[in-house]
Amino acid sequence: MIFVTVGTQLPFERLIEAVDLWAAEHPETEVFAQVGETRYQARHMTCVEKLGPGEYTEKFNQADVVVSHVGMGTIISGLEHAKPLVLMPRLAEKGEHRNNHQLGTAEKFAKYKQIQFVNTAQELNTAISACLATKLSSEQGCPETSVNLIKKLKSFVNEE
Repeated sequence: MIFVTVGTQLPFERLIEAVDLWAAEHPETEVFAQVGETRYQARHMTCVEKLGPGEYTEKFNQADVVVSHVGMGTIISGLEHAKPLVLMPRLAEKGEHRNNHQLGTAEKFAKYKQIQFVNTAQELNTAISACLATKLSSEQGCPETSVNLIKKLKSFVNEE
């Protein structure tokens, strides 16, 4: 199952439309998306506007691949649970965010093999298919440096 989440702050129609196009080409794969407030009407995946914390965790844990914006919560959870992540940064020039900080975040996390950053629908299509073809096992997990990074990030976030 592919779990898609856009967070709760702003719509991210470019991502939702790209995943919907992928889902149209792969009807054998279940796709569940938390889409927030969006005008785009997906036709090839199950969508909800919001999920409660328990539902979110359940879907995240069930996922073979998680597709999202470049949000720190998703990155931390993905590293913790050894989930392959396909992340598309929101772009300010497309009205998807107030600034381009997600590009900087993507640059900092580019070294992690379980995270694939994409900018286009075609890149997203290729990345999801590659993740499903190679499915990271939970035994592979994240390297020890990632465990330390997760601890530091959690500490920083909890201080805010």
